[in-house]
Amino acid sequence: MKNDAITVAITGASGSIYAIRLVEALLKYNKKVNLLITEAGFLVMNEETGFNWRGDKNRVNEQIRAHFRAGEELIYYDNSNFYSPLASGSSGRGTMIICPCSMGTLGRIASGISGNLLERAADVVLKERGNLIIVARETPLNDIHLENMLKLSRMDARIVPAMPAFYQKPETIEDLVDFVVGKVLDQVGVEHDLFKRWGS
Repeated sequence: MKNDAITVAITGASGSIYAIRLVEALLKYNKKVNLLITEAGFLVMNEETGFNWRGDKNRVNEQIRAHFRAGEELIYYDNSNFYSPLASGSSGRGTMIICPCSMGTLGRIASGISGNLLERAADVVLKERGNLIIVARETPLNDIHLENMLKLSRMDARIVPAMPAFYQKPETIEDLVDFVVGKVLDQVGVEHDLFKRWGS
């Protein structure tokens, strides 16, 4: 079975603005998106962006689609729904981006612990040798964080820290966000024009 949608997962780490922009960009470039949000992800997103997507899974799906002006190309999955196709390798290898990724989520994935759909979906991507991109968002980093990142990197996950650059002379917060999102899109082979490349 071909799995051509890109899964975007939002945890409770600060930086939900990156995830919102990432989903916007993927839809703009005609990609299908599966969206997962942890309970902490909802709380932090509300605090940082004012988006208060609440209710049952159908209501949340409606709110999300309304925000992104999207239809069937965007599907929200409740994080407790282990009946989701994302929970099984039979759905194909797939691509998953965890943005932003908390150190708790990163640690559980590195340890093979699947307590919710997000963690199970990441485990599936790893075991099926799919494409897992982790937008780590924490500072400073301790030895445990670094060891977990190294462990996942050795399993072919890509670690893309939320570290904007300044050579493109950003003028707005959006410019900084677009740089990070553009670097994530580079990892999944999506052509974009979100930032000016070095030397161009």
